[in-house]
Amino acid sequence: MSNALKIKISIADRVYPLTIKPEQEEGLRKAAKKIEEMIRRFEQSYAVRDKQDVLAMCALQFAAQVEQRGIDNENDQHEVEEKLEALNQLLQDHLA
Repeated sequence: MSNALKIKISIADRVYPLTIKPEQEEGLRKAAKKIEEMIRRFEQSYAVRDKQDVLAMCALQFAAQVEQRGIDNENDQHEVEEKLEALNQLLQDHLA
C-alpha cells in the first residue's frame, strides 16, 4: 500500500494496530464504535464475565444482520421482478 495509513483501533480493552487505505478509516472507526456500544449493552443486560463470550455474541449479532439484509434484498428483488413482469405483460397486452 503506497499511501497506507497506520491507525490503532480499540475493541474490548485491547488495541489493534492496523495498516489500511485512507478511505477505509471512517468505516473501521464506525465499526469499532458500534462493537464497543454493543459490548456495553451485552455487559449491562447479561451477567457476562468473559469478554470472549461478549465478543462472540457481537459477532453473531453482526453476522445475523448481514444475513438478514441479504434475505431482505433477495425478497425485494423478487418482488421488483414480479412487478416488472406484470408491467411488461400489461404493455404487451396493450400493444397487441
